[in-house]
Amino acid sequence: MTAAPGQDRAGPVAAHASRHAALLDAVGRRYAGASRFAQGYVRSKLRNDPATAAILALARAAPLGHVLDLGCGRGQLALALLLDGGARSVTGLDFDSAKVAEANAAAAGLLARFEAADLTANPIPEADAILMVDVLYQMPEAAQRTLLGRIARAARQRVVIRAFDPDLGWRSRTGLAMEWLNRAARGAWGASIRPLPLPELARPLEEAGFRVTTRPCWGATPLPNVLLVAERGGAA
Repeated sequence: MTAAPGQDRAGPVAAHASRHAALLDAVGRRYAGASRFAQGYVRSKLRNDPATAAILALARAAPLGHVLDLGCGRGQLALALLLDGGARSVTGLDFDSAKVAEANAAAAGLLARFEAADLTANPIPEADAILMVDVLYQMPEAAQRTLLGRIARAARQRVVIRAFDPDLGWRSRTGLAMEWLNRAARGAWGASIRPLPLPELARPLEEAGFRVTTRPCWGATPLPNVLLVAERGGAA
């Protein structure tokens, strides 16, 4: 019997979707002791943020080893990497001690630890891969450049950054508008929104010997999010 066009691919595609859904459910269940808001937030980020699928796919193709997640929040992406086998162990740093406590509770029994830290002042420990999602553009320009230099020295093999590209025309304007609206809703008008051009983000990493590539990471959203991946020679 001859398979219809595309039928031979249906099995693997369905299996991948099933595996992905089971992974997200497993991560979500780890937050059963958190507030209802935190549980909903974690499940929404895992299922709806394009960075989740993009970074998991990257790690499936080439496992990341020990991962340092800067600005880890509640730790859901780091735990997804661990449970999926894309990370051997994880350390997460975030300024919000309440979110860090939720991350540590969810990580019980795993090779993961999360700590409250100021990324502009506290040491950046060495790791095989350093991950940073939606953090840099919320810092002043000088602090971004300094942190990138510190990351370049601490990462042994890879740096993965989900960044805000300010040079994507209508996408960038839409992203800025949504950021300001979000800050207005939270009463955080003074919070920084300072996305650097991608060549400026790449420069400290390239100067440290990394090969840098970028790719879209906005999915079906109108946002200007991109994934910047820096790899040292020999990284898969």
